[in-house]
Amino acid sequence: MGLLDRWRKPSAEAPATRPPGRRLARRTRRRETPAVGEAQLREQLREDPNDEAAFTTLAELVRTRAAEAHEEQVAPAGPPDPEEVRRAADNAVWALAEELAQSPRAWRPLLVLGQLSLTDDREAALRRLSIAAERDPSGTALARALHVLRDAGMNDEALSLGVGHWRPREHDVEAGRHLVAAAIDAGRLAEARRHLKALADHPDTGRVAQLRSELEDAIARADRNRR
Repeated sequence: MGLLDRWRKPSAEAPATRPPGRRLARRTRRRETPAVGEAQLREQLREDPNDEAAFTTLAELVRTRAAEAHEEQVAPAGPPDPEEVRRAADNAVWALAEELAQSPRAWRPLLVLGQLSLTDDREAALRRLSIAAERDPSGTALARALHVLRDAGMNDEALSLGVGHWRPREHDVEAGRHLVAAAIDAGRLAEARRHLKALADHPDTGRVAQLRSELEDAIARADRNRR
């Protein structure tokens, strides 16, 4: 599941028509959302802009609020366009992530900005993903960024990002797994084997051994399929 999937699903599946009473009920719930809950989440994120639980909860809150506000705004003209509702919700999440990304410690908000801008501004998206990877010494941000690019079918871009930032001994092994997988998906099997060999330098030998077997099988299948 991508970073935005859990937020996008409700608005993307909003029905084309909704009884007026249902819309009024949703408007009432939105206006009664406790401000203290949002304030607490924002305070948590000021302290740690990479707090996944706080970011997910607050993003869902602002996304729902923006979607409902858009539905109410266009209600007199007829049923809302689901794509426009989704866009309004994405814009609200964008504003939140952009605000949080100002912290020099923030990498999770940059991942969200990168994923949201991947279609409309690929170069800017890649810069955001690269900065996110630079800000996180654990390699978690790099692994997430590579996953975003692989999900988008951008395996060459994932390889460029990974080669520029991956530190096999220090980074989470998931970063190495996504790098090897991107090379396999791109049909660059010799490169996949090189990255897999480098992954052996990681001190977590148990996880590496498990991934090595999985990735060796994937390389072998890809090699057979292209003959």
